[in-house]
Amino acid sequence: MIGRAFRREPDFPIDVVIVNYRTGPLVVDCLASLDAERRSGALLRAIVVDNDSRDGSAQLLQAAIIREGWDWAQVVCSPVNGGFGSGCNLGIEHALRGGEAQEEPCGAVWLLNPDTRVMPGAAHALATFMAATPRAGIVGTALLQADGAPWPYAFRFPTVLGELERALRWGTASRLLASHATARRMDGRAEQADWVSGASMAIRRDALQGGLRFDEDYFLYYEETDFCRSARAQGWQCWYAPRPTVLHVAGQSTGVTGKDAHARRVPGYWFASRRRYFRKNHGWAYAFAADLAWVAGHCVHLLKQRLRRAPREDPPRLLSDFVWFGMLAPQRR
Repeated sequence: MIGRAFRREPDFPIDVVIVNYRTGPLVVDCLASLDAERRSGALLRAIVVDNDSRDGSAQLLQAAIIREGWDWAQVVCSPVNGGFGSGCNLGIEHALRGGEAQEEPCGAVWLLNPDTRVMPGAAHALATFMAATPRAGIVGTALLQADGAPWPYAFRFPTVLGELERALRWGTASRLLASHATARRMDGRAEQADWVSGASMAIRRDALQGGLRFDEDYFLYYEETDFCRSARAQGWQCWYAPRPTVLHVAGQSTGVTGKDAHARRVPGYWFASRRRYFRKNHGWAYAFAADLAWVAGHCVHLLKQRLRRAPREDPPRLLSDFVWFGMLAPQRR
């Protein structure tokens, strides 16, 4: 199916799923990086799910695939924009169905954000790691920031104390609460983690065939956290693998993160997703405690900033939006 002229690949084909919403040019660049991997012998196919962009993205992508001769890639159009998890599920279904008709069905589905670029050798390193680690149901790769600096993080599941640490943004408190902090800075070794970034996450085919899917009631954010929790409940391990590396220009596809994020309000769906995660997995009482911890920590942070006469560094109306969208607003669906 794919040449192996440059190095011997593990017998572990990977199907890539990219969910696009009005980010067509970014997806073309991502596909180009995958094409370079294929030319080095990687066993890759790609499915791009267009989440009802209505901006010509689907047509742009189709044209690029034809122009570049990327017959290993296809575009699947969703009739609605159901969010990231919904788009991933649609791509996963196509990957599993398509694999049944292939001589070599995929060993894993690799989810990539539109604003990612696969670094040379990443596909080979990912396939090698997953082939050698059979209990790894989910593998997150190392990420690079836009300037090429490492972003070596995996994560613990969110907790009350983790929310307090995150909101305080205070070095002393972070040291005292280090074992509860959601973000874990990794040291360059492959390690198990509670969850990994959905910007570059591979999921073993066996786990997907066992019914593992994203909860589509999350529109965007927290869905990968919930997904990794579901995988653990089914007996699968989640790993951070440092050798496969992916460049991630964070915020280009969502606008929630990135260097200009502080200038815009956080969208309501971020708060709704956070609320759903805590209430679904821990119950209302625990979710309320987590909310209070964040509000208390954030208020302390605001007081500290005012005493220091520091400039505003948060998105507008962050506290009031958190209280309304995250605690008080009626939940949809």
